[in-house]
Amino acid sequence: MRRTALAALCLAAAATAGLSGCLPGADKAESKPKGPFAGQTGGEIADRAIKVSTGASSLRLKGDVSDDESSGTIRLDLALNKKGECAGTMSMNGQGKAELIKIGSTVYLKFDETFLRAQSKGEPKSDTDAAVDMLAGKWTKMGVKGEDAKDFTAFCDLNSLLDDATDGHSNATRGKTTTLDGVPAIALHEKDGKENYTLLVATQGKPYLLKIDGGPAKDPVHLSFSDFNRPVPAKKPAGKIIDLDALGG
Repeated sequence: MRRTALAALCLAAAATAGLSGCLPGADKAESKPKGPFAGQTGGEIADRAIKVSTGASSLRLKGDVSDDESSGTIRLDLALNKKGECAGTMSMNGQGKAELIKIGSTVYLKFDETFLRAQSKGEPKSDTDAAVDMLAGKWTKMGVKGEDAKDFTAFCDLNSLLDDATDGHSNATRGKTTTLDGVPAIALHEKDGKENYTLLVATQGKPYLLKIDGGPAKDPVHLSFSDFNRPVPAKKPAGKIIDLDALGG
């Protein structure tokens, strides 16, 4: 089945977390509607939203994606741009939080105790306690080319996120108008067999894609997009920074 541009965006957004698919076309005819986007079908609106959204130099990605490797859920809240910079937080299964900043060839990370203990399950308690004592609440750094760094920085690549989402021809159908965090929007609906998806597109200003929800119960998609073209607050943390590459070497 040919995937729409919306499907490509959704797939790319969660590629490193193992999502298997979302947002295929629905192929339904529509009458010429009134109101926001008067005279445009859901597919035409969706195509405009993809074109405008993929043209942004930066955005904020927030939501939950499934991780096949751990059979868990990764929660993301990241601002990222096409320069490869990012700043924000991530967590796994709601167990603690890691702060993440990527600038150039360096990634900075700060883990809380809950995150470190959750990611150290199966390790000797003495080793986990030592890691918590050394790292919890402290900024660390490592080069982006390391295998450990790639697990974090894969989410910071906005170019990869948007690369395959430029084709058009969505068959989405129009839904009701609504708001998302105070932003007026229109809902668009797509369906693939028993799986349903809802997209929200801004109806004022540029028609940015604001949210994607739906999919299989086992691997649901919940992603929101905001802060288009705003500067990413990626700055080197102040104070002492632990060099994890030096420790590993």
